[in-house]
Amino acid sequence: MPEQNSDPKSNGKIRVITNMLKTALKLWLKAQVTQVSQIEVDIRASDRQLLSGKIPWVSIFASHAVYRGLHIGKIQLVAENIQVNIGSVIKGKPLRLLETVPVFGELSMEEQDLNQSLSSELLATALNDVLVKLLPEHCTKTKSTAWQKIILDTNQIILSGILASEGESTPIKICLGLQLINAQELQLAPIQIQYDMVVQNESNQEHNFDLGPEVDIQELTLIPGKLVCRGRINVNP
Repeated sequence: MPEQNSDPKSNGKIRVITNMLKTALKLWLKAQVTQVSQIEVDIRASDRQLLSGKIPWVSIFASHAVYRGLHIGKIQLVAENIQVNIGSVIKGKPLRLLETVPVFGELSMEEQDLNQSLSSELLATALNDVLVKLLPEHCTKTKSTAWQKIILDTNQIILSGILASEGESTPIKICLGLQLINAQELQLAPIQIQYDMVVQNESNQEHNFDLGPEVDIQELTLIPGKLVCRGRINVNP
């Protein structure tokens, strides 16, 4: 619980610092994205903690944000034990994290969000990594891939695109079953691949993708038209 302070001047000072931190956090968050519709920040800390730059708990809600070309419908984040450069913030300088912060959150993306993100380097790289794993023999001949559409179904993703190689353009459609097998790994199965309108591969062979040690996914839900992800990720200074 925040400390109680009966000194009106002290309370006023804390309110000013709290407002400054909220403003600095919003500015820092907006600097991470190219577009955002709404950001709400809630800070819970005692007077002593605020003055030392330690924030035990912060909640952040954002809607319709664009991060590196990736469109995100809604995101709710909670971070604990944050250390920031409070002295610099008070002097009007940008907020900066001083230590790695584990952030717990829930991310919601509609099918239209993903389709608007097809030009994102982040999403294109992830889709191309999937393609290389599933069709290595075709990818050695492919100069580029233009992803055109993503459909979200129950525990399944359907990808459509065009492969360009040696002056030819070939349509491709991939149906992927998707599930979370542990906190750091995704599994693709079953898989159906249509290459040049003909089914080339259909199997229950499993393909796993390691998300790395900085990620701890607790829930991944795919329903028609929507993806929901809940878990933790480390945010580095």
